[in-house]
This record gives sequence, C-alpha cells and structure tokens, in this order.
Amino acid sequence: MSTGDELRAAVSARRDLGPEFEDAVVESFLDRVGTEIDRRVDERVAQITPEQTAKVARPGPTEAQRLALAIVSMALGTIMTLVLVFAERAYGLIWIWLGIIVVNSIYNSNKKS
Repeated sequence: MSTGDELRAAVSARRDLGPEFEDAVVESFLDRVGTEIDRRVDERVAQITPEQTAKVARPGPTEAQRLALAIVSMALGTIMTLVLVFAERAYGLIWIWLGIIVVNSIYNSNKKS
C-alpha cells in the first residue's frame, strides 16, 4: 500500500471513528510511515558497496580555518613568549613554539579542500 493510500485510509478511519480516536489514528499512521522510511533507508544502505564508502571524502580544513589557526597560534605564542621573558623563565619557550609548530603541521597536513 502506498503512503498516499495509507493517508487516505487514516483520514477515512478518523472520519469513521470520530475525533476522540484522532490521536490513535495519527500515531498509527506515523508509525507505518516511519517503518516504511526505515525499510527504504535499510535497502539503500544495503546497496552501498565498500568501494562507494571509500570514495566518500571527508572535507579537510578550509583556507579560512587554516588562517584562523595560524593567527591564533601566532598571537598566543607571542603572548606566552612575552609572559615567559618578563617572568624570566625563557627556558619554556622552546616547548611552546614546538607545540605550536606540531599542532599547525598536523592540522594542515590533511589538506583536502
């Protein structure tokens, strides 16, 4: 039975049963439609091959995201450099800048866009 036929049957049942059964009729119709949608989705998912799944590319970071990371990294690195120099703890600078380099390198290594 098509969805249109089921809808007509639900409307007819609502007329026959009266407004006091409207919620039950609507709920029953929605359950049938939901079941049909699930069945169709399951059919389509079953038709997808592993090769098709492999072709679905996950987008990498956009140019704007790369630029934003670079700006934030430089700003935070500069601020931390100033803080550590004025606090006379400059020995921590290498770790801060090394961390910034590693994070930016990893983030930008999966360029896909």
